[in-house]
Parts: sequence; structure tokens; C-alpha cells
Amino acid sequence: MAKELWKGNEAIAEAAIRAGCDCFFGYPITPQSEVPEYMSLHMPEHGRVFVQSESELAAINMVYGAAGSGMRAMTSSSSPGISLKQEGITYLAGAELPAVIVNCMRGGPGLGTIQPAQGDYFQATRGGGNGDYRTVVLAPSNVQEAVDFMQEAFDIADAYRNPVVVLMDGLIGQMMEPIEWRELPKRDLPPKDWAAGGRRGRAHTNIINSLYIDPDECDKLNQHLTEKYAEIQEKEVRWEEVDCEDAEVVITAYGTPARIALTALELLREEGIRAGLFRPITLWPFPEKALAELSARENVRAILDVEMSSTGQMLDDVRLAVEGRKPIRFTGHAGGAIPSVEEIMDAARKALKEAN
Repeated sequence: MAKELWKGNEAIAEAAIRAGCDCFFGYPITPQSEVPEYMSLHMPEHGRVFVQSESELAAINMVYGAAGSGMRAMTSSSSPGISLKQEGITYLAGAELPAVIVNCMRGGPGLGTIQPAQGDYFQATRGGGNGDYRTVVLAPSNVQEAVDFMQEAFDIADAYRNPVVVLMDGLIGQMMEPIEWRELPKRDLPPKDWAAGGRRGRAHTNIINSLYIDPDECDKLNQHLTEKYAEIQEKEVRWEEVDCEDAEVVITAYGTPARIALTALELLREEGIRAGLFRPITLWPFPEKALAELSARENVRAILDVEMSSTGQMLDDVRLAVEGRKPIRFTGHAGGAIPSVEEIMDAARKALKEAN
């Protein structure tokens, strides 16, 4: 199959269209503005809906309405804009509505910078809104994965009636890479007989809601959601291991830092240090069991977590998985700075030295 050169953000938008996205609602913000720009041109060509909303709050509530009627709906934004959408995301989760949310992360906190970062890990994996809920979080490390994950995200959302976040740093959205448009396996999805469709010609109508005044009813909903999240944790967890069979130092990273780490571990091996990479692909559900088993191997002496955040956010999940079996060191930058190959190599050397 011939490859085509695509910019990350535009490839994401095209992938959503190919996945059957019916409605896009969004608001421009750097570094993801090419997503709504592309959608504004091409969604009408396919007879689908594009709306540039008056705000991020309006966009996510438009997604709620479209998803509630059974449409495949999505939005995209960057860090501060995603923060504004958190109320709507918790409503989507509470009403069990499928939707896809793209976050092309930039440096923060606050308005921060337009440069790439990974400071939204907590927000995405812990739920930035209120209540006990989870969103499935897919983390591509290149444009090909971004394209593939976008097409899968709609199926995952429909399968579990749950919001799915595609979380990537701004560098992936802005870079250009060759990709293949390929057919991905389709899921056997249930009918959307829960969708609100009006009363005409029906004996009843469905009500889309996340408000439960009766505490017992709200407790029942949360127990149901807990069971659903357990199923997701069992069936949807994904990760990649590179050169971990004999690794004495394991680097944990996702997104752009994982790509940089690949070069670092290659050079480390040339100088006699057996380095490996453990890359979570689903940030939630986090591949906790796989990392726990890896860290328990006798050949592994230290773990090095690398992120584009100041003190580490995925670091918490790494620590929970490792459970003190091996020492963990962190290296990273925030606010738009990117860890270098040399910094990762130096940190790996120090991690091994401290482990002796």
C-alpha cells in the first residue's frame, strides 16, 4: 500500500472522517487548530456537520447533544481548552454517551506556551471533572498511530458507551510523516437503541441524563460504571516493550519522549548498557500488571521514567506498578521543552549507578 505524507493534525481529522464521524464541534487553539480547519472544509463535502462553537464549553455540550441522539461526535482542543470541557466530559461519562476527544497538549499550567508538553496526564487519566468516572486514554507516539487510534477510538467509545481521549503532545500534531491508510478490524457493536430519538412513531422515548436525585439510584449507576471500567481494564489495556528481555535499566515513556528514548537505548547498548523501553499505549487503563511483571525480573536493576512534565505525572502509575521492587529515577522537562537523547542516556547511567 502506498504511503502518503500527512501533517499530524490533518491526518487525525481525515481519520475521524474515515471512521464515520458524523459531527465535529470545536474551537481553534494552538497547536491543534488544523483539526477544526480541516474539518470545516471536508465534513460538509461528506454531508456531515461541522460547527465552530462560540467557546469550548459550547463545543463539548454540542458533542453531548449529538452523542445523545446516536451520532458519532467528536471535539478537539489543547490543554486550556480541554480544561474548559471537563464539566461536559463528566456529563458524557455519567450519561454513558460515546464520544471522542482529542487533546493536543501544550505547556502549562494556565495558558502556558504553545509548545508541546505532557502536563495533562493527571487530567486525562484521573478524570478532570467531578465524580467517579474514567475515560479510555489512547496515547500515540507517531502520526501513523494517531491515525489508527482515531479510527479505533470511535468503535471503543460505541462499544462501552464511554468517552475516549486521544492524548498526544503538540509535536505529533505538528509534524509530518508518511502514513498508510489501512482497514482496521471492526468491532461487533451493539445497536444504539438507547439514543434519544423523539416520540413520533414510538411507544416511548429514551431519556439522556446524568442527574439522579435519589442517592440509591446514583449509587446503582456508579456500581454499574465501576463494573464497566473493570471490563475495560481487562480487555483494552495496551503497551509495547522494546529490548526488555535482558534490560538492566527500563525506560518508561509515552508519546514523543518514547521516540527519543528509542535512540537513547540504542546508543546505551552500544556502550554496553542493556537498556529497554516500556511504552504504555493506553494511559488508562494503565498496563500495571505488565510493568509489575517486568520490574520483578532479576535482570532489571532500575527504572527510568521520562516525560515532558516537570516532576512526572505518569511517574505515579509507574511507582504503583513497580511497588518498590526496583529503584525509580525520573528525568523530564515541562512548559514546552523536550528531553534530549543525551539527557536520557545520562539519567539511565545514574539510575544504574545508584542501583548498585
